[in-house]
Amino acid sequence: MRVLIIEDDVSLTELLCYGLELEGFNVDVCHDGCEALWLANQSIHDLILLDRMLPGMAGEEILKQIRKNSVSTPVIFITAIGDSNEKINGLDLGADDYLVKPFDMGELMARIRSVMRRTVNFNINSHSTLKFGDLEFSEAESKLMKGKNIIILTKKEAELLSYFFRNQDKVLSRRQIIGNVWGADAEIEDGNLDNYIYLLRKRLASLDTDVKILTVHRQGYSLMLEH
Repeated sequence: MRVLIIEDDVSLTELLCYGLELEGFNVDVCHDGCEALWLANQSIHDLILLDRMLPGMAGEEILKQIRKNSVSTPVIFITAIGDSNEKINGLDLGADDYLVKPFDMGELMARIRSVMRRTVNFNINSHSTLKFGDLEFSEAESKLMKGKNIIILTKKEAELLSYFFRNQDKVLSRRQIIGNVWGADAEIEDGNLDNYIYLLRKRLASLDTDVKILTVHRQGYSLMLEH
């Protein structure tokens, strides 16, 4: 497995390289945002670890550009900025996970395993077009549609919405959702699920649909038709 580390902190980069290579990864390193954009657009890596604050070009802009260019390589943001709004923004741009510094290698490896497991499972199993209410969702293309209106979801949004579509009108607990979308042994940061629910609700609202993700007090969430 080949990983691209985009990080301008040389000491941290060396630690990450050492830890990942011990785990059997092949690692490429880039410290400059402009060079990083070129490398990421080559689609030759299985995973990208992306810092936000970089010389030449910010991490957010790199992520925005590669997603615009249809690069689907999973991306984990690694950053010192832990503000909830910043996390939402990073996820909304197309990041698959968001890890706040400082962190240890054990946590990073758990995040990598979780992201890669979801990516493999999603690519293998996602071939259906699911329907609910006035919406259609193409799993293969991560495409949410209402008539001629189309929204392309990020990989993680698509995985979460797929789970809701396959369990429509059911109340799903947080544990069920996390276990099925992130993985039973996933170590995800508090609030990650809430951030993705927030993003999906924005997507649904933009389509002016009666399909809603409702919060069921003390039980979880449910994809339902709200008339």
